[in-house]
Amino acid sequence: MYAIVEIAGQQFKAEAGKRLYVHRLEAEPGSVVEFDKVLLVDNEGTVNVGEPTIEGAKVVCEILSHLKGEKVLIFKKRRRKGYRKLNGHRQYLTEVKINEVIA
Repeated sequence: MYAIVEIAGQQFKAEAGKRLYVHRLEAEPGSVVEFDKVLLVDNEGTVNVGEPTIEGAKVVCEILSHLKGEKVLIFKKRRRKGYRKLNGHRQYLTEVKINEVIA
């Protein structure tokens, strides 16, 4: 059984026992959070699609840790002009563990 759930503006495939890296959530590590924006539920071949969400369905997750993602380098250059600029960014992420999908 899996569900497509919207977390912090992005859609993720949530299965029980799976770990996800989502944009930083305002919750302490070790706390349990519930997401009720479930867009689709697949229960062993029976697919239920919400319009836009499924009423009564939710995904229960546990916050494991807060961390930073890999560094992304942005390099800009204008040829023959002597212009070079290097910039970097590391996204703040939260690691969550899916405890159960309730549909």
